[in-house]
Amino acid sequence: MAPFFNDLARGPDGGAAHWVTASDGVRLRMAHWPHTGAKGTMLLFNGRTEYIEKYGITARELAEIGLATATLDWRGQGLSDRALDDRLVGHVGQFSDFQKDVAAFLDYAARMNLPKPWYILGHSMGGCIALRTVLNGAPISGVLFTAPMWGIQMPGVLRTVAWTVTWTADKVALGHLLTPSTSRRPYTEAAPFLGNALTTDRDMYAYMRSQTDAQPDLGLGGPSLNWLNQALRETLALASIPSPDVPALCFLGDLESIVDPQEIKRRMGAWPKGKLIEIENAQHEVLMETPDIRRRAKSEIAAFVERTKENVDA
Repeated sequence: MAPFFNDLARGPDGGAAHWVTASDGVRLRMAHWPHTGAKGTMLLFNGRTEYIEKYGITARELAEIGLATATLDWRGQGLSDRALDDRLVGHVGQFSDFQKDVAAFLDYAARMNLPKPWYILGHSMGGCIALRTVLNGAPISGVLFTAPMWGIQMPGVLRTVAWTVTWTADKVALGHLLTPSTSRRPYTEAAPFLGNALTTDRDMYAYMRSQTDAQPDLGLGGPSLNWLNQALRETLALASIPSPDVPALCFLGDLESIVDPQEIKRRMGAWPKGKLIEIENAQHEVLMETPDIRRRAKSEIAAFVERTKENVDA
């Protein structure tokens, strides 16, 4: 068993966390919240800086529509192994390394006998990882996204500089350095609620901050130069690949300021079985938004699950 702070998560009863070792020896923390009589399981791919406990309330709300939930700490964040001595810098060697985490996660879901059909829900960076996973043929009935990182917002001039600086840093072995203009402090600690880029809901912002206040080891600061370079490379590579023939539902807040809304609209507009729901007055964290927005998202997810549950023999 691995450490699990369900009091901070406020998730359903019965949740448990376990240590799992990826194929390259990286130790990962994974967890699931069971649900009696579940009609399926949501495999939740969380975003950069995130960790299992952040999605306790989401797991509770998914249970209300009959789903169990499983999630994990990606390598380099939460309580999973971190690549750098400075554990507050978000770092990954290659973005493809996350697919090793995915393989271990799917194996974990099978070993835990999590109810099928399975669905993937990818948020932000997790949405980028999820798209690659679905393209690789994951055994799911459908995929959902919230503000997926299929592009990163930055001015055109800064984008050119980012490519140049991160490429150069890799060549001179400085890819471990913190990306300029970012902080080693977790975002919810560094940024006050007013003016934050994540949510318009004060209580949910306090919920996120309270978790890293109580358990600082869960926290993560800004990305390394290599993380940014790898993210730019992966989003560029994915942009040229057509969307798979898998049912998809995507939520995008109209106040999004972190990922690129235009790339999301482009892909979802061409996804054969895809639907984009744009939500008014919502920011990056649709699942951490106001109660009304979360209720709407929950209702849309329930309808999506109902119409896709027979899609594949997952």
